[in-house]
Amino acid sequence: MCAHVLVAEDDEMQAELIRRSLLAEGHTATVVHDGPAALDAARRLRPDLVVLDLMLPVIDGFGVCRVLRRDDDIPVLMLTARSAEDDVLLGLELGADDYMTKPYSPRELMARIRTVLRRSGRAADRREDPVVRAAGLAVDPVRHEVRCDGEPVECTPAEFQILLAMTAEPERVFSRRQLLECTRGTDRASTERAVDVHIMNLRRKIEADPRRPVRLLTVFGVGYKLSGGRG
Repeated sequence: MCAHVLVAEDDEMQAELIRRSLLAEGHTATVVHDGPAALDAARRLRPDLVVLDLMLPVIDGFGVCRVLRRDDDIPVLMLTARSAEDDVLLGLELGADDYMTKPYSPRELMARIRTVLRRSGRAADRREDPVVRAAGLAVDPVRHEVRCDGEPVECTPAEFQILLAMTAEPERVFSRRQLLECTRGTDRASTERAVDVHIMNLRRKIEADPRRPVRLLTVFGVGYKLSGGRG
């Protein structure tokens, strides 16, 4: 079962651990770090599941869950360091489908995610096709394969992780730091400037003219984005 999961977690290290665990399971993930960003991403992306930290800044997890339940039926798995019974009951009363307290093991979290997805049935139509597609690219997180306009593309592990993240969210502008975080575990020695090299190498592989890219675009002063839309 392949799903797109929205991870709303203000602890960047925790969020990255969840993101990597989801990718290893064949899912795709979008990560945000505050309540308004979680609501915006949920409305834009309509994910199959929201992994929602209770202690988000600006709007906390309770507030986010309340709005999600008012507007949609997206399954919600709440995470929190607070284990008081009243908090658990409030989260469930607001419509959370499951609730985990920190610390937790990634394996247990993935098992809970599988259970919630299976119960909801929202990812059923993606079960046979984990491939992420956008801008003429097809990125397969299970087989670790990339195709561009139907042709296979050889990528390094770091290039693959960058392309997977950008293909999952076409038109999103990623900073160098965010793209560097995608490579953690595959390219530990890299710096933010190394991201420029990865992008340059990817352009050589997927652009007709790397000097005039139409897919991997520079957003000056910010970072990079994948342009071309889904499909």
